[in-house]
Amino acid sequence: MATRRALHFVFKVADRTRTAMFYRDVLGMKVLRHEEFEEGCKASCNGPYDGKWSKTMMGYGAEDDHFVVELTYNYGIKHYEKGNEFQEMTICSKAAVDRARKSDFPQVPVSGTGHVIVNAPGGYSFHLHELGVARNDPVFSVTLSVSNLSKSIEYWHKLLGLTLYSFTNTSAVLSYGDSQARLELVQMTEPINRAEAFGRIAFSCPKAELPAIEQTVVAAGHTVLTPLVSLDTPGKATVQVVILADPDGHEICFVGDGAFRELSQFDPSGDKLLSDAIAADKSVEWFAKHKKTCDV
Repeated sequence: MATRRALHFVFKVADRTRTAMFYRDVLGMKVLRHEEFEEGCKASCNGPYDGKWSKTMMGYGAEDDHFVVELTYNYGIKHYEKGNEFQEMTICSKAAVDRARKSDFPQVPVSGTGHVIVNAPGGYSFHLHELGVARNDPVFSVTLSVSNLSKSIEYWHKLLGLTLYSFTNTSAVLSYGDSQARLELVQMTEPINRAEAFGRIAFSCPKAELPAIEQTVVAAGHTVLTPLVSLDTPGKATVQVVILADPDGHEICFVGDGAFRELSQFDPSGDKLLSDAIAADKSVEWFAKHKKTCDV
């Protein structure tokens, strides 16, 4: 499926200040765009929340040809229970390895000298390697847990059309192209727990393919979380998306490629918009004044 491409992975974040520090100062990513919304997303982009929220896209380069992260922040929510569905994101960057080792973010001991596992705020793991890859984007893969590897391969490879690059009895690697980020699926021996911090992986495809993707998934007896819908971003392009769930409930967004390329153009003011939003955020003070909890 050469016309389909991996776009980003969505993380819910509770501490924008420290999260921004991690992605900027440790991973070395840049703010590509930042958007504020007064109410919840029709496709639950920010999870099951109806209030004010923000979206920050960060990565190593333009969204047209890099796999990036989408950081969603729900105002007033200061904690998400993390499950075991997301295992890690692998990034190949010696500079990131060096910065991580000098940082105060939690690290997991690993054997060997060429890599480090460091945890972002919220407990999300990033496996950083010194060795580069033969492509422009340092983001190499996203690893997700699955309960039945055979069923997951059937879904992602045969139903959604990702190329199966390799597999063993316990893991599989898939992608829509050699130059794109990989999706690694790892067999778990315990139930998959998506908890409150569950994420979402996004892909683009030609707009005309969206109805067929939805129909194929329905015909195969799998779940469509959000039927084909149009999403508006003030002042930007309107995109069409369909949201799916794989056999373990992992959320998958397919978006029309043309409108998304227009929507996702780099905004040079994004970094300032994020910093200004952090400075203006009075959520903690509001909840304290009204004697309400801001935990999930």
